[in-house]
Amino acid sequence: MNRDFKRWLAVGTGVGIEIARETLIATVVRVRPSGVRILGQITIPRFRDQAAGEWGAVYAEFLKKLGLPHLVATVLLPRDEVMVRLLSMPGVSDKDLAAAIRFEIDALNPYAEEEPVCDWARIGKTASLLVGITRRTVLEKYQTLFAEAGVKIASLTFSAPVIYTALRILDEPAADGCLLLSEDGGDIEVYGESAARPVYSARIAGSPERARTLAVAELRLPPELAPAALSDALPKPEQLPADFDFSAIALSYAAALSGAVPFPPIAVNLVPKDQRQSSSRMRFAPAAALAAIALLLAGAALAYPRYSEREYLGVLHEEIRKIEPRARRAVELDREIAVTRNRSQTLDNFRQRTKDDLDALNDLTNMIAPPAWLNSMQLTRDSLFISGEAQQAAALLKSLDSSRQFRGSAFTAPIVPGATGEIFSIRAQRQGVTP
Repeated sequence: MNRDFKRWLAVGTGVGIEIARETLIATVVRVRPSGVRILGQITIPRFRDQAAGEWGAVYAEFLKKLGLPHLVATVLLPRDEVMVRLLSMPGVSDKDLAAAIRFEIDALNPYAEEEPVCDWARIGKTASLLVGITRRTVLEKYQTLFAEAGVKIASLTFSAPVIYTALRILDEPAADGCLLLSEDGGDIEVYGESAARPVYSARIAGSPERARTLAVAELRLPPELAPAALSDALPKPEQLPADFDFSAIALSYAAALSGAVPFPPIAVNLVPKDQRQSSSRMRFAPAAALAAIALLLAGAALAYPRYSEREYLGVLHEEIRKIEPRARRAVELDREIAVTRNRSQTLDNFRQRTKDDLDALNDLTNMIAPPAWLNSMQLTRDSLFISGEAQQAAALLKSLDSSRQFRGSAFTAPIVPGATGEIFSIRAQRQGVTP
């Protein structure tokens, strides 16, 4: 999708909930093409030790104060309760993916004695698939917990797909890859992207340096690459207080961004489709309105060149009709001029014929001087025939061929002796005459 068009579709409001070790962190965001705004944030400590209805009431009051009681949440399962795998299935069509992935899950299932639940999504236009697997008991436990609390959930997911989506809400990440770290209870949450591996997600125990070393090796990134904090890579929200700890809510913020937009780049939801809840349809009214406006503008942009071309052709044809009589008259004048020029040339050529004939007669008179004489002469536009008597008839051929008027002279009959010389008959071609 075109980046600018995708940015204009980034319109919506969402709530993300992170299930941390001892706390529940909820963040509500409003996304617009101009930026992201955090509408509210709440942390519920030691929620596991409380009755679900108690902290559920606190959460409901929190949404009510924001005027958003209808929102459904995107909930992040604890990372250690979800197994994340990246599968490559080149050549497998979308309709055959389900069967192929089920076959792979049977081989990858780490929960040998428990039923697994999984969901997947294709990463962009690649052959790689991001797969999340958890135990059905874990999924049902959290579904029951949130149902008892009265919290409506649209998605139970994990960190990798929401981070992938959040990085692309308003812009595109660097093409050469990234490595992001966040710390949770002593463990390091690692997320990365590279040309070798579109998505990498892991929870690593130990120091940040150890986590960086392992992640760089997995992603085939430069060894000297310095990781960034997850909170620094996500879209910066507007109007944050100076003392606000943004890093503490980075994951719930990413989940809220993923749930806010109507068309996330990637979505992995472990909740069965028939059990998913959705917000009021009015949630998508702004996005639908903007999408309709964008479609109208796109349609107008596509239709205007044709309309403009049609109008231009109409004006052009009208002008052609106006000047067409003049053009026809100009063609007729050109034809008349050509005819007149041909006639004039013909007359000039005809007048030139008399001069050419006289010049030929003059040269012939000089070449056949007395005592030679002619008893017959025939002069046409392209030939000469003469017959007569001369003392040396053979010399006449050389004289005719060396003149400017004749060429190719030859005797048409043998030379015979006469009373005063040799009787001859000669035919020659004329040259340099006007046709």
